[in-house]
Amino acid sequence: MEEVIIQSVIRSCKLEELDEKERQLVEAAIKATGNSYAPYSNFHVGSAVLLENSAVVIGCNQENAAFPVTLCAERTALFSAGAQYPDVPVVSIAIAARNSEGLVPDPVTPCGSCRQALVEAEQRFKRRIRVLLYGTKRVFVVDGISNLLPLSFTDGQM
Repeated sequence: MEEVIIQSVIRSCKLEELDEKERQLVEAAIKATGNSYAPYSNFHVGSAVLLENSAVVIGCNQENAAFPVTLCAERTALFSAGAQYPDVPVVSIAIAARNSEGLVPDPVTPCGSCRQALVEAEQRFKRRIRVLLYGTKRVFVVDGISNLLPLSFTDGQM
């Protein structure tokens, strides 16, 4: 049997180490946590997507008593960007979260469904998306969703 080793590269930095545009994107994601509707989990997630045309589109999680109907912040931002700017590639996405104690100290990562939606966005526009995962202690910087979802399912496999 052959062993296959898959490595991901995730960098860690302080918010202040990001360039101005990336800091503003993270700040938009933090602000978007305030728009979240999370009466069941009290876990408020905000996301901000930077498009190639410099537009920033925000999203936040929207919970529902019928849990499968709930939608995550990342997908609300991605899908809203797709509805408003259907032919404009996504450059980067920032994600932040807060709970009853405030902004979370460690970065929160996208769920599997959101990772798959990000894979599709990369495939659609044939460009990597930079992912900024915010926590008060540090920010994870990920160049391309394949670093968060190796062996992802793509259209080329169908």
